Amino acid sequence: MSIRLLNLRVLSSLFVFVKRSINVQTNFDLGKQMKLFNDNKQFNKTIELFDKQMKSNTKTFSSLIITQVLKACAHLEDIQRGKTIHQLISSRIKDDSYISASLIHLYMQCSDITNAELLFDKTTKTTLSIYGAMMKGYIKNNQANKAIDIFDEIKNPDEVILILLFNACSQLKTAEALNLIKNVFQQMPKFFYSNQRLLTTLFDAFIKCGDYSNARILFSKIPKSVESYGNLMNGSNRENNPSQTLELFNQMKSDHIKANTIIYLCVIKALSQTGDYSLSQSIIEQIPHHFLVNNQLQNALIDMWGKVGYVDKAKEIFQTIPKPDYIGYTAMINCYGLNGQVTHVCVLNACSHSGLVDEARTIFLNIETKTNKIYTAMIDCLSRASFFEEAQKLIDEFEHDYSPIIPIYMSLLSGARNEKNSHLSQQVFDRMKILFPEVGKSYPSASVLLANVYAISGDMEKASNIQNQVSKSQVKKEIGLSWTVVNGQYFKFRAHDKSHPRSKEIYALVDQISKRLIEHGHQHDSAWITRPLDEDETVISVLCGHSENLAIAWNLLENSNPSRIQITKNLRVCGNCHQATKLIAALYQCEIIVRDAHRTHHFYKNGQCSCNDYF
Repeated sequence: MSIRLLNLRVLSSLFVFVKRSINVQTNFDLGKQMKLFNDNKQFNKTIELFDKQMKSNTKTFSSLIITQVLKACAHLEDIQRGKTIHQLISSRIKDDSYISASLIHLYMQCSDITNAELLFDKTTKTTLSIYGAMMKGYIKNNQANKAIDIFDEIKNPDEVILILLFNACSQLKTAEALNLIKNVFQQMPKFFYSNQRLLTTLFDAFIKCGDYSNARILFSKIPKSVESYGNLMNGSNRENNPSQTLELFNQMKSDHIKANTIIYLCVIKALSQTGDYSLSQSIIEQIPHHFLVNNQLQNALIDMWGKVGYVDKAKEIFQTIPKPDYIGYTAMINCYGLNGQVTHVCVLNACSHSGLVDEARTIFLNIETKTNKIYTAMIDCLSRASFFEEAQKLIDEFEHDYSPIIPIYMSLLSGARNEKNSHLSQQVFDRMKILFPEVGKSYPSASVLLANVYAISGDMEKASNIQNQVSKSQVKKEIGLSWTVVNGQYFKFRAHDKSHPRSKEIYALVDQISKRLIEHGHQHDSAWITRPLDEDETVISVLCGHSENLAIAWNLLENSNPSRIQITKNLRVCGNCHQATKLIAALYQCEIIVRDAHRTHHFYKNGQCSCNDYF
């Protein structure tokens, strides 16, 4: 009897073992098949397979099966089915971090942040996969700050967590986010550097947050792609560093990476910044024809040829467009010497730079919806023509409905400077300090204009005091820079620059040009100097050291009889340099084109400028 009972027990245990083995094998095969469907993006088949097996006891389903069906629901954003599965497996959640993470991902994917947060708060053992699901969900739902809050809770983040953190910082694009990226980057374990995906995400985060110097360091360590090149080239353009953009374009060709529309847009943007015809022509010829029929590229080319100074080429492209859009029309209008972002602003600016005040008044009155840029353009027009009372009435009208803005007062101050009206200039400047206590970058510009007025009026003491205040302030005055292309090479000069290897020759020619100008009646105007001279300085050395003068001299040094010189300058050209360049163009019988911060000046061989001295 006892032997029979023993045998029955053995058989029963064997039956249970076999049944469990079959279940394990069945679970394994089912989970494997569901994963295969998901990997092939056949999410509906995953759910169909799960539904067929639901008649079985779901308690026996493996974690792989549950996580795979939840993954399919997340991709399909089928939150109702996901909630049903959640109820079926509710008893297993607290003991299985993978299922918890999958459920959180499902809710986040379906934008049900409340249920995801409830699940997270109930979790007793928080793993990296659960933290990761929360961070990824917050990023997906544009709540990057919350993703960073989650990161702060993690003691030992892995590479996946860091990738999510960098993605969150990329979404925020703030100074605080950039500081966090830098801190984490400095503390990152060295073995993480072998993770190409991590480095690529970090590179993208630096780009999005505007830290192009660190992005360039990482660029050499990540796999090169058209996207990474495009990001860095766009960053170089944002930094007004077109030479870097063009160098990257050449490097990209050496790496045998094919350019796309975005790359060519970056290249065209860089060429428009250089303002050089020969360089632009040589590179544009490299763009395949099928790209040149792209509307975005056509508009960019119209803008580029306008800034380079070849209106005819811009017009040729414009005429090939069957139905030009608003951007195309605006770009074409800009080519005729207009500036601005919309057509009405372009036309008003054209009137402003040409002294057509009556025409501007008529246009302004007929504009139904007047934006702040339209008001600024009209006030600039009136200020340039010395209609200050009318300009002030327009400011009062604008500020009745809108908050005061700096560009309007800069236009008024500039007009007062042109009129040499120190009293009005001081009034406007004082008003600006009250309205804009944290005036930032505009403070040095406004101060320079005010100092110019006092210098022109002969009150050098006040001019000097203003410059000293700028120097003592924490806001740096923008340094004058000029760019030019000589013999196919790109050169940058800064005011009083002596970094060029042939500086001695450049300055010797600057002196020679200055003497020739004086012989032909030019008088260097000290009113454009608003600071005390150092012991080793003279009026001539200070004014002739302006960056555009060095660029002109370098052009003449390399080619004694140039037919054309092109220069791009970051600041407005001063009155002394404007007069001097007109005479240089006449003496050397060379057309000189200078695109400054406000307009493009064509200095003709007859000694005249396209702006008619209305700048």
